Amino acid sequence: MTSDPLLLTGELDEASARLLRTVAALGADDMAAPSLLPGWTRGHVLTHLSRNADGFVNLLTSARTGEAIPMYVSPEARSADIEAGAGRGPADLVDDLRRSSQRFTAAVAEMPVEAWGATVQTRRGPWPAAMLVWGRLREVEVHHVDLGAAYRPADWPDAFAQRLLHEVVAGLAGNPEAPAMVLRFDGVRQELVVGDPEGAPTVTGPAPELAAWLTGRSAGEVLTVTPAGPLPTPPEWI
Repeated sequence: MTSDPLLLTGELDEASARLLRTVAALGADDMAAPSLLPGWTRGHVLTHLSRNADGFVNLLTSARTGEAIPMYVSPEARSADIEAGAGRGPADLVDDLRRSSQRFTAAVAEMPVEAWGATVQTRRGPWPAAMLVWGRLREVEVHHVDLGAAYRPADWPDAFAQRLLHEVVAGLAGNPEAPAMVLRFDGVRQELVVGDPEGAPTVTGPAPELAAWLTGRSAGEVLTVTPAGPLPTPPEWI
């Protein structure tokens, strides 16, 4: 699995195209309907994705120029922009998403090789610039599911699902709220361990379903637990 930004651009282009095909079929009532994210309509999710693309452009520009450019002006400004744009009509929402995605693609193309080694300041702290394409891909794929518009975790490409699964499990390391468990996937040929595996339950299922469960995008209905019992309760994914 790679996080190389230049190798991931093709996957991001395909994910963005899938998302645009989904939202192009949504009407005004669909955009105003609730998404799978509490308190957000589909219009909120799409506006967030557009402003997220612009935020990543800010970070790419920061990496390229060496200027200290924040992802967003402030948390309050980010929230206000999402709220202000959520009620727009379908044509405006889709056009905004398309244009902001194109701006991100153009910003990636402008990056000299050495700029990928920079560190940028995201909302949650410093991050390697080389991870920004992966970060955008993750936003597009996860929030495509959050629209609740027929795109499901099972539709995630397996390479994306495995990268997401590995990332989430790595984030659970050292988290005192994370229950010990063994995760088996890819026809039970691969496994990831959280905490002490001694006596821990084994959760088995496809990589996309495991990733969806750990990120709160699924209740894990298709997963199996050995020995038989309830699924462990993972901490909230942020």
